[in-house]
Amino acid sequence: MRLIIVFGLLVTSAKPQSGPQSAPKLACAALRTLTTYEFTVESAIDFPAGGQSPQHCRVRGQILPEVRFEVNLPASWNQRFLMTGNGGYAGEPLDAPQRAGGRAAYLRRGFAIAATNTGHDAATEPLGAFALNRQKLLDYAFRSLHVTAETAKRIITSYYGVKPTRSYFNGCSTGGRQALILAQRFPDDFDGIVAGAPVLNFSGTMTGYACMAQAFAEAPIPYAKLPTLSDRIYAQCDEKDGLKDGLIDDPRRCGFTPSRDLPKCPNGADNNDCFTAPQIATLEKVYGDVTGNGKRIFPGWPVGAEIAGPNGRSGWDRWIVNEDSSKTISVAFAESFFSYLAFPEKNPNYKLTAFNFDKDPPRLEWIHSVLDATDPDLSAFRARGGKLLMHFGWADPALNAQMGVDYYESVLHKMGPETPSFFRFFLVPGMFHCGGGVGTANFDLLQHVIEWVEQAKAPDSIPAARIVEGKTIRTRPLCPYPQIAKYKGSGSIDDSTNFFCAAR
Repeated sequence: MRLIIVFGLLVTSAKPQSGPQSAPKLACAALRTLTTYEFTVESAIDFPAGGQSPQHCRVRGQILPEVRFEVNLPASWNQRFLMTGNGGYAGEPLDAPQRAGGRAAYLRRGFAIAATNTGHDAATEPLGAFALNRQKLLDYAFRSLHVTAETAKRIITSYYGVKPTRSYFNGCSTGGRQALILAQRFPDDFDGIVAGAPVLNFSGTMTGYACMAQAFAEAPIPYAKLPTLSDRIYAQCDEKDGLKDGLIDDPRRCGFTPSRDLPKCPNGADNNDCFTAPQIATLEKVYGDVTGNGKRIFPGWPVGAEIAGPNGRSGWDRWIVNEDSSKTISVAFAESFFSYLAFPEKNPNYKLTAFNFDKDPPRLEWIHSVLDATDPDLSAFRARGGKLLMHFGWADPALNAQMGVDYYESVLHKMGPETPSFFRFFLVPGMFHCGGGVGTANFDLLQHVIEWVEQAKAPDSIPAARIVEGKTIRTRPLCPYPQIAKYKGSGSIDDSTNFFCAAR
């Protein structure tokens, strides 16, 4: 099993899906006649088998006002519809190289697949600039997902002469937020949903970014100090689960405190193997809860992402700390959010130092209501027989994994002990954002949600592997929260057969 990362989407190049196969009943070009007042089919082109893709019909078009979409229809169809999610602020070109890789992988598996740009073009409206247009903001938040799914199903039905037997959604990051939005707002659209590392509390995430940015403005953490930071964290936290394996199974059990556990620089010194008092204060803010008026607004960042991944670079690289003076991704994303999405008044020159944690959070109520995917009431999705799998890397440097834990626990509280009958959550120790890192980040939740929907085979564990330069160096089971993978006490710690899922 090989892993491809496509715009924050986990794609596994697994074998084709088994089951009934359908052939087209209509010529590809004839799909152009489906144009209506609501949507336009601009092209419908047959592509012969070649390269990594089987023979397929590609339909591109636009849903009013500017929601661009693409539907790819394989000549041999497994009767399943799959829609994939977006990354960041979306607006990606439908023909971007990374999209093409995911498209080919899913076509080989026999899916009819759809994707959208969510209603704007990132090339002309970068980051959150599109939100100056209220309709584009609503399309990005949720509408584009529903209308693209409905349009794609109409095209699929016309082409093959039958409706899809099952419909699935798979996304990570923004795609993970989209996945939860669909389960919450449009529960009838998809039978099975995979929500990876969802930025489900988007407004809270941006508030957390603002807090970090203000702390780093007071005392930056040089990139050269991250190895020292990582070494101290892993030295303290790795064995807390009873096994020294280079992973932190649950950062919440670590108890790492910068002011107590980091080496302090002598007065007047600032070396790479120590931290000054202001730098320690910065890290205390990073790992501490974001508060306003004495109440928690957003959880503090879990430890673990500071470590270097397979490329030798820290997980914090570019997201939280840069070696040069350029903006980090988190700062760029947050500045754009507060400039264009957060408040009724728009300010393209907004600086994160202006955010007031006592006064400004209540002003985010409207954007929270349309953009965030925090509604724990999944009763309609459960009633229609839907199945939902969510995953998060504990060492995610881009999005706070505790956000996923908080959401799952809120659903448990709302939906009760039967929640695992339709919704399960898997945390991945050591995994960065949507993949990578030092954990077993190669797995296929899409296949497992298909088996859950179609065979009533609920995943009690997920096989996962760490693959470096094409070689599998470790396998582990991923366990449904709140269980963790426990070592049996003998055998290789790199072999999943020597582990089992159990309560902490």
